[in-house]
Amino acid sequence: MITPAQWQKSSFSGGGEGNDCVELAATPTTIHLRESDAPTTALTTSPTPLTHLLQAIHTGNLTPRP
Repeated sequence: MITPAQWQKSSFSGGGEGNDCVELAATPTTIHLRESDAPTTALTTSPTPLTHLLQAIHTGNLTPRP
C-alpha cells in the first residue's frame, strides 16, 4: 500500500493545503492517482497506458463512446 508520505500533489493544484487537487504516487511499475478529497479511492495503472491516455488527451485524439 502507498503511504501518505509518498503522495505528491499536482503542480496545478495551486499549492496550499486545499483539497482540490490530484495526487500521484509512483513505483517503477505502477502509478497511483487519486483526488485529495477522496483519498481512499485511487486509480492504479502502469506508465505505458497512462502515457497513451495523456498523449491522446493532449492531441485531441480521444474516441468518444456511442
